[in-house]
Amino acid sequence: MKLLVASDIHGAAEYMEHLFNRIKEEHPDRVILLGDLLYHGPRNNLPDSYNTMYVAAMLNSIEVPIICVRGNCDAEVDQVMVEFPIMAEYAVVDDGNRTIFATHGHSMDWSRKLLKDPSQILLSGHIHIPGIWYEENCTRINPGSVSLPRNNIPHSYAVLEDNLVIWKDVTNGQEYDRVDLSIAKE
Repeated sequence: MKLLVASDIHGAAEYMEHLFNRIKEEHPDRVILLGDLLYHGPRNNLPDSYNTMYVAAMLNSIEVPIICVRGNCDAEVDQVMVEFPIMAEYAVVDDGNRTIFATHGHSMDWSRKLLKDPSQILLSGHIHIPGIWYEENCTRINPGSVSLPRNNIPHSYAVLEDNLVIWKDVTNGQEYDRVDLSIAKE
């Protein structure tokens, strides 16, 4: 199963257009959105091309099944704009190889509470920094931020397929990092 994982769009229309194009190019089986879809939040600068209504319309036009969790900048009023559920604190996905647990990552350390098997994957956003961390209870993967990346990292998303995690620049779809989960345990 091929999963496209993205987080932290924050209402940025230009980067939502890029993400939409990447979804069409990647042909994933599912899209997993890790929250912070429409609002930029009080601590973030207003993203370029900020347009929540346009972003909501783009999200609603995605034809691939979407699994979404609530971010710290998502509010109940956002659910009125988006046609798929966005208010869950977490989601559990079975990709045929392992259990994948998805959360935004802002409210608690879900890996300590629910995950008990190191082969399980925890997808989380929130920090706007892509990466992979091997923890006692799981492997934590962050796709980075679609619209507001930190530390001079590209605007990014991740693709999870079989044992590969591939981080790509959302503006052009170019790969900039990858990890083979079957051999990597740094």
